[in-house]
Amino acid sequence: MTARLCLIDGTFELFRAYYGAPSRTSAAGSQVGAAVALGRSLGALARSREFTHLAVAFDTVIESFRNDLFAGYKTGEGIEPALFSQFPLAEEVIDALGLVVLSMREIEADDGLATLAARCEHEPAFDSIVIASPDKDLMQCVTGSRIVTWDRLRNVRYDEAGVKSKLGVLPPSIPDYLALVGDSADGIPGIPRWGARSASVVLDHYGHLESIPRSVAEWTLEVRGADALVRELRAHEPEALLYRTLATLRRDVPLSHTIADLAYRGPDASKLAVLEERWGPTGLVGSAS
Repeated sequence: MTARLCLIDGTFELFRAYYGAPSRTSAAGSQVGAAVALGRSLGALARSREFTHLAVAFDTVIESFRNDLFAGYKTGEGIEPALFSQFPLAEEVIDALGLVVLSMREIEADDGLATLAARCEHEPAFDSIVIASPDKDLMQCVTGSRIVTWDRLRNVRYDEAGVKSKLGVLPPSIPDYLALVGDSADGIPGIPRWGARSASVVLDHYGHLESIPRSVAEWTLEVRGADALVRELRAHEPEALLYRTLATLRRDVPLSHTIADLAYRGPDASKLAVLEERWGPTGLVGSAS
């Protein structure tokens, strides 16, 4: 029997649930709507049995080591208190559903997902590895059709050819691409004059920042506005390299989970019952097996 692994961006899924599901409160007056909606969504995914192994990563603490590298990097500032308060509840409900929870502190959820994907890439037991997230930065983890990303909202999966079609570059060039274009979700501003089109054309040809000639006379492709692009890259080279570091996911996070740990064994009825007592009817008990 082949195994199929799904690595889920729990932080994104919780945000999606908060802004897409009705608000609801527990008997104690706490907001629980997003946690309940998240549990229903991922519980249904687990019950589908499309995947034999699942793990869900959360930014338990929004700030990470990247904030020490760049003051403008994303923080928890501005997150709705009613959403922020449900982060621990989300981890609790996912654990009750029987899915492995990766609680990331100092290192981001995406780093945890990238680490597990890299660790399992050459594991012969897995027939496929799917990273459930629409984030562009996780596309750097895509390998052929072996490791793919999955935008669950649009039900679109991106293998290596799909990444190239969407962004114009291959997965290894994604950090370079984000360094030039920027990533507003992570607070990476990008380099002036470099847009998605110019970055994709140049990086598709040269691959990485270091390989881009710093003199237009040395370029072996024609790009509109090349003089300005080179001028800005030279002027902001230290920033570009820093932004690439910020956009590069770690694949060496010291996670203790084994492949056996990731196997889905079904929900814990007693834990779900406790949540029902605290939150009221959730629709999770009885329908989660």
